[in-house]
Amino acid sequence: MENLLQLFTILLGDTDQMRWAFAGAIGLATMLFLIGIAILINGMIDPLRRRVRFASGDSARGGRQSSARLADTLSPFASVILPRNAEEQGRMRRKLTEAGYRSPSALATFYSIKFILAVSSFVVTLTIVGGIPGLHKFQLLTFLMAGTTIGLAAPNFFLNRRLERRKKAIVNAFPDALDLLVSCTEAGLGLNAAIERVSQELSVSAPVLASELYLVNAQIRAGLERGQALRNLSERNGVEDIRGLVSLINQSMRFGTSIAETLRVYAEEFRDKRMQRAEEEAAKLGTKMIFPMAFCLFPSFFLIAAGPSVVGVIRALEGTAIVGG
Repeated sequence: MENLLQLFTILLGDTDQMRWAFAGAIGLATMLFLIGIAILINGMIDPLRRRVRFASGDSARGGRQSSARLADTLSPFASVILPRNAEEQGRMRRKLTEAGYRSPSALATFYSIKFILAVSSFVVTLTIVGGIPGLHKFQLLTFLMAGTTIGLAAPNFFLNRRLERRKKAIVNAFPDALDLLVSCTEAGLGLNAAIERVSQELSVSAPVLASELYLVNAQIRAGLERGQALRNLSERNGVEDIRGLVSLINQSMRFGTSIAETLRVYAEEFRDKRMQRAEEEAAKLGTKMIFPMAFCLFPSFFLIAAGPSVVGVIRALEGTAIVGG
């Protein structure tokens, strides 16, 4: 920073001009940075581009290619760090599947990333803490264990967060998907065509659920029985609402009842559930606002309301003390 200031001073020859030029350069750099971020975000969330990528499958192919490259890079670590317990492997593989990581190498990649983060956290902590003078061995060991634990826990935290967000996105978009399915089936489309149409319509507003429905239709086209494809849908996501719908559709197909009527009843039930969840979150809002108000708003309010009075009292006491002295 000092070198830049000296360079501006040499070029301009005036301290005031140097300051204005330096401030202008910082402002210009900040503006260009914000414009770049805005362009990047706009490209990511643009509905037209998302729909084109979803229809062409470019995003899925790119994700599979990057995952395959990462798995090839981390494959030497997989045999060392994978858990030996088959039950633990099955549980983690199911969790990765529900979170959207469904490549054959997802489990090995996950544990490889945990191993690399743990080693990196250990090295970084040792580098930072090792230079502190007068640090005892027990304190150094404590810091190293804490850093390694953070490196091991970070992938699990990220995976749990992604799993929660994915399930929440599916549950929130599910009533709308059911309404569209009802409209499509009542308009004369078959269930397979209705699922394909709904996946196309939800590709922008609910891309997670749209991709799942698209995969169901792709499996049916590949020759898989429709009931099994729907059961695979419920197993991939682990959402109880989808599991109940799949059971209901399979029973409707087995007994020959109207699928449109079944979907209508289930859609009404899901709309009621979504409204109940919204009311529950609204009821919790008052309790959640207590801590922000207590720690952020009330101090400012008391400072503005009682501050002048306190200052007046202090000045009055100081004046009294001077007179009395």
